[in-house]
Amino acid sequence: MTGIVAHTRAPRASSAEYLERYKASVMNTFGEPQRVLVRGEGSRVWDADGNSYLDLLAGIAVNALGHAHPALTESVTTQMQTLGHVSNFFATEPQIVLAERLLAIARASGDGHVFFTNSGAEANEAAFKVTRKTGRKKILVLEGSFHGRTMGALALTSKAAYREPFEPLPGEVEWLEFGDLDALTNAIDETVAAVLIEPIQGEAGVRVVSDEYLQKARALTTANGTLLWLDEVQTGIGRTGAWFDHFRAGIKPDLITVAKGLGGGFPVGACIGLGTAGELLAPGNHGTTFGGNPLAAAAANAVLSVIEADGLLARANELSAVIRAGLLAHPNVVDVTGRGLLLGIVLSEPVAAKVQMALLDAGVIVNAPTPDRIRLAPPLTLTDDEANAAIATISTVISEVFA
Repeated sequence: MTGIVAHTRAPRASSAEYLERYKASVMNTFGEPQRVLVRGEGSRVWDADGNSYLDLLAGIAVNALGHAHPALTESVTTQMQTLGHVSNFFATEPQIVLAERLLAIARASGDGHVFFTNSGAEANEAAFKVTRKTGRKKILVLEGSFHGRTMGALALTSKAAYREPFEPLPGEVEWLEFGDLDALTNAIDETVAAVLIEPIQGEAGVRVVSDEYLQKARALTTANGTLLWLDEVQTGIGRTGAWFDHFRAGIKPDLITVAKGLGGGFPVGACIGLGTAGELLAPGNHGTTFGGNPLAAAAANAVLSVIEADGLLARANELSAVIRAGLLAHPNVVDVTGRGLLLGIVLSEPVAAKVQMALLDAGVIVNAPTPDRIRLAPPLTLTDDEANAAIATISTVISEVFA
């Protein structure tokens, strides 16, 4: 990506000065920012002090094409010069094309409908409403799940510390022990509206739901007239080496929610309803001002096109094997979980936060979702040299932390 450099003007303030202004003006919902970033190119970002970082988190699985990708930049620029926004009293070509492409990717052409949103949480809110239109209320959700922080999505999120300050929350939610087939079997009956599953739980440290569990969930939901709802917000759009991670289990859900990597950094999400699930919401049941706007749809169409044209699904699997093998050679790495370029480094001791901060100081951005796990979700455009540099730096830092 030669010649693509965003925000070349020197920043007006240092990181320290920006952080003071941040504290004085932005609500304290995220804690103190780790750095103040001012530009990005490919898999690298730069902070306000000029320091460079290899971005192995990609905005938490969002920047699928890295930073300042020319195809994405051109698509959004061209669309803004053509038609930036209209209300949903009107349709636009980019929106219609994107809906058709998502249905084709989901293997549901002619057998599904899409509701567009601005985020994953909003996609889950839409799906939540779809489940209510079945006439049932109970939803079964796995422990360790994360589905968002809006009130409906929060009701479906496992971590009690997130939920309790805002209770009572909507819905009749029952929590199932992760991976327990007997618990799943015993909980499903004709009163259950939906079973909600993330094929890989990113916030729980990249925990993979087994193929057997997904297949059992599909069989049981079908038998009881229950919707199978898969949250692919983090795993979808090539992140795990397939368009959707559930493809590996050979199943077809009723609802798929997607966002993050879909827009490559532009806010866009979707609730994909397959079969009759795509027909349950009627005029007036739901709405959005910005969902499916021409800019968002153009961005998403560009992302899909690049992933397809550049063979990034296969590339994600190739890089995954290299990174996995390289990290598993370290004596303090117990396991590397996940698939494609959503990977969890399982450490032999609960020092993930120390490793994450030490890596940041070494110029590598990762995330520590649990005390003993590091999450990697780099751009799908990561190069071989960058992958090898990442392995070397991560291995060195882990050794230093454990020394």
